[in-house]
Amino acid sequence: MRHLRRYRLRYLGLLALVLCGLSATANAVAVEVSKDDVEFRKSSYIDKKGARLQYRLFVPHEYSKEHAYPLVFWLHGGAGRGSDNVKQLTRQNERGTHFWISDDVQSKFPAFVLVPQCPSDQVWADPEFNQPSRALELSLEILAKVQKDYAIDPDRIYLAGQSMGGLGVWSLLQKYPEKWAGAIVMSAFDNFSDPQVIARIPLWVFQGDQDMSVPVSLVRGMMKQLEKLHANVRYTEYRNTDHEVWNKAFAEPDLLPWLSAQKRGEPAQGQVGSGTAPSTH
Repeated sequence: MRHLRRYRLRYLGLLALVLCGLSATANAVAVEVSKDDVEFRKSSYIDKKGARLQYRLFVPHEYSKEHAYPLVFWLHGGAGRGSDNVKQLTRQNERGTHFWISDDVQSKFPAFVLVPQCPSDQVWADPEFNQPSRALELSLEILAKVQKDYAIDPDRIYLAGQSMGGLGVWSLLQKYPEKWAGAIVMSAFDNFSDPQVIARIPLWVFQGDQDMSVPVSLVRGMMKQLEKLHANVRYTEYRNTDHEVWNKAFAEPDLLPWLSAQKRGEPAQGQVGSGTAPSTH
């Protein structure tokens, strides 16, 4: 009996240690889960050749498969590159991702938000050659997967990006113009290879006149090209503003109403119109 009692006490002691360990682990996991991990579902995509790309997906809280939803395909700036599936949502990229998921915006525009992460050794696109990178092509495969898994309205998929992400926007607008209902570009330039195909897509471009990374003269030249093509382009240039125009652009009261009004295959809504001088703030 003494041996049995000793064995039981030892067993109970070990069980207590295991339970404490599990509790500590659970607490550690709870601490590591951020609000972004709750709001933006964390996923990793692997293609048939084994290439991997990290991404986040926001699903509207009231999602129902009985309804088709819009989707914002957001391309982060250079500071978001990596493989941690975090940096594309934080710091310089926080405003661009979290704007769409705020309660106020979601109440008016309950959209999915897809945020892939570009690896550290790549960029979304090269403005000189105007070709999507492998990471950007993988991101399109992720978009196709999301469209398959959820009820996404194919006529309300919006493309947006800042800085390096804007390079990706320009590239995708020219290579896959049939996909997008509208687009937003912030602080990015491109050497157009096919500007004619951009002309029909509702587009809002934001630029700072003191941008040391993207000279404003380059962007002004691009806007002139698009205006000659009678493009559906809206251009806002901020005075005395550097590269980080997103801090002002997402405060524009017309941004959400303008974007949400656009629908693929329909006349652009709320545009400045071709040939109109850029608005300046």
